[in-house]
Amino acid sequence: MSFFTHKDFDNHEQVCYFSDQDSGLKAIIAVHNTQLGPSLGGTRFFDYASDEDALTDALRLSRGMTYKSAMARLPLGGGKSVIIGNPKTLKSEALLKAFGNALERLNGIYVAAEDSGTSVPDMKVIHQQTEHVTGYHEKVASDGGSKSGDPSPATAYGCYLGIKAAVKHKFKRDDIAGLRIGVQGLGNVGYRLAEFLHQDGAHIIACDLNEAALEKAKQELNAEIVGLNDIYSQPMDIFAPCAMGATVNPETLKQLNVTIIAGSANNQLDTLKTGEELHTSGTLYAPDYVINAGGIIDVCYEHLGLYEAEKVNKHIEGIYDTLIEIFERSEKDNIPTALLADTIARERLNQGVPTLA
Repeated sequence: MSFFTHKDFDNHEQVCYFSDQDSGLKAIIAVHNTQLGPSLGGTRFFDYASDEDALTDALRLSRGMTYKSAMARLPLGGGKSVIIGNPKTLKSEALLKAFGNALERLNGIYVAAEDSGTSVPDMKVIHQQTEHVTGYHEKVASDGGSKSGDPSPATAYGCYLGIKAAVKHKFKRDDIAGLRIGVQGLGNVGYRLAEFLHQDGAHIIACDLNEAALEKAKQELNAEIVGLNDIYSQPMDIFAPCAMGATVNPETLKQLNVTIIAGSANNQLDTLKTGEELHTSGTLYAPDYVINAGGIIDVCYEHLGLYEAEKVNKHIEGIYDTLIEIFERSEKDNIPTALLADTIARERLNQGVPTLA
């Protein structure tokens, strides 16, 4: 398996492989960049088709986390971890503790949080072995009540604001009432995002593997349910990818007829070339690591011991302004938003470590 010549290798600082025979743990931790601080990123537990696919995901996701934190002006670097296997059958306390031991050996260069396939309870188990994990503390919510460490609500809120920014720029309107929005994936983030959109009067078109989630969306959100592969050809104003990455690619572009692509999934585009095609066609794309930064903002404040709900919400609300800046610069300079976001992220990496206090 190639590494330094891997197509997604981007001068990553460190990539480590971990295994534990007794628990069945097989994991990869990728540290992309620690220029602004320790790398922080979620732990994805997924049944990859091959080790090569797992490495590709870790490399791409860790790079995205570097740019995500830089764009959100957080004192963090970018990293990501993947555990290889089916979380429904392989996950165990022993495996999670083994992963915690792996984190501990890295001595804080990487801090883990939850992601697809992992949860707040999982982070609590991992924390039994290491301090280098976050996203599990009980926190005070803006209404004075308590909330779990789950960053999903924060991610969904940021995505909702990002969609409103895209609508403001493209449609010159402040509301989303009556717009047809396709939500691909009704997981922790996707369903909450659909709730926000439904409350504002949007018509939701949804797909997911989880039949229970689909039925819930149909009953509670009056969502129109379609097949996994049928979502692309639906008449929609906005397509919101909220599942796995690379669902916006040459094949799906042949079917998509939308004005805006804005969702919570990481690595929505298969390549930057696809971003160029979107730009040429006039489709507005909200760069994924900008619009979905709400979760990393939330856990960053938690990890640094600075959590105040109002302060965190205000920081998340900055996603709207950042996207407006990207959209306007893209239009003015005729640069695809995906490429422009990368450029701005690299600029911010060289502006020094931001402070949150």
